[in-house]
Amino acid sequence: MSELLNDYYCLMTITVPLQIIDLHGDGYHPLVEIKVNGAPYILVLDTGASKTAFDHDTLEQSGALIEASERLSTGLGVTNMSSSTAVINDIQIGDLHIPGFEVAVLDLSTINVAYRQLNHPEVLGVLGGDILVKYSAVIDYGKQTLSFHIGQ
Repeated sequence: MSELLNDYYCLMTITVPLQIIDLHGDGYHPLVEIKVNGAPYILVLDTGASKTAFDHDTLEQSGALIEASERLSTGLGVTNMSSSTAVINDIQIGDLHIPGFEVAVLDLSTINVAYRQLNHPEVLGVLGGDILVKYSAVIDYGKQTLSFHIGQ
């Protein structure tokens, strides 16, 4: 019955492809293509990340306004690190447009160093729980898709 109610309240579903990359014996990462203010990037889909986070240097090169934050970030293999934030005018994931969204801005260069060593594409950052929960995201590893449910 709850599934029927969920379908009733969901006005639209947007589904985008995932690329599942092999970390050569160290697991897998799902990647999703996005656009930030019209420019294409790749994010790691990270269900363990509470907040979407973008790499400081890459975001700075895009011309985004980055502001220092007084909050310390936890995770990503460290107990705490200083972070910044940026409000992104438009994040686009498939047909989903997310205007004026605040992201964490961190030094994620070590992720790209590791990806380069494994011959994987560089990423802008991670797609976190803030967006995944807001849009009731569903990951289908079998079909290699990510679906967002919009409406209520």
